[in-house]
Amino acid sequence: MAKITRKRKEALSKIDRTKTYPVGEAVDLVKEITQSKFNASVDLDIRLGVDPRKANQMVRGTVTLPHGTGKTVRVLVLCSPDKEDEAKEAGADYVGLDEYVDKIKGGWTDFDVVITTPNVMPKVGPLGRILGPRGLMPNPKTGTVTMDVGNAVNDVKAGKIDFKVDKYGIIHSAIGKAEFAPGKLVENAKELVQTIIKLKPAASKGTYVRSIFMSSTMSPGIKIEPKSFTT
Repeated sequence: MAKITRKRKEALSKIDRTKTYPVGEAVDLVKEITQSKFNASVDLDIRLGVDPRKANQMVRGTVTLPHGTGKTVRVLVLCSPDKEDEAKEAGADYVGLDEYVDKIKGGWTDFDVVITTPNVMPKVGPLGRILGPRGLMPNPKTGTVTMDVGNAVNDVKAGKIDFKVDKYGIIHSAIGKAEFAPGKLVENAKELVQTIIKLKPAASKGTYVRSIFMSSTMSPGIKIEPKSFTT
């Protein structure tokens, strides 16, 4: 059995396991118990009452967090030459097509988001076996396959993220960094959860949001009252 460190014991002692915290209290607590030497990410784990094996209960979407994630997002735009200047002016980190397609085929994945245009998808499609498992494959549903590459890059740089329920019915998402002011983390968390609530599938029966936990990169999870995200 793994040994529990002194810091983790101290963190656990501050969490009441019998309590479901309002989101504001949870944010204050997660900041208090986060003692990592780096700027830890703050994450939400949202368990939904859906069966993701059924297409009509899949929950997937995008949300622009009001205060971003605090992470520097590296954006690759795969496009034809007529869109390259637009992508560069919007702040894309890498712009091109054939050169980057070949690099990806060779194993390069040093980026966080891929944006492409519909007209080059025949070249991008075969990269699915590499990009898909890493969650990097462009998709029209998340706005990463579009002719408006400038706005797409701006949105991603401003804090737009995509989320998808996993096979266990859980959505995992970062909502900022531990150094964020409490109010910013609360607003980001509420924006994410309220967006997920709006996407409730008609086929989902019973309780939709079953549980929500907040944690930082190395902290224990704190259970949150779902209703506190809508008040």
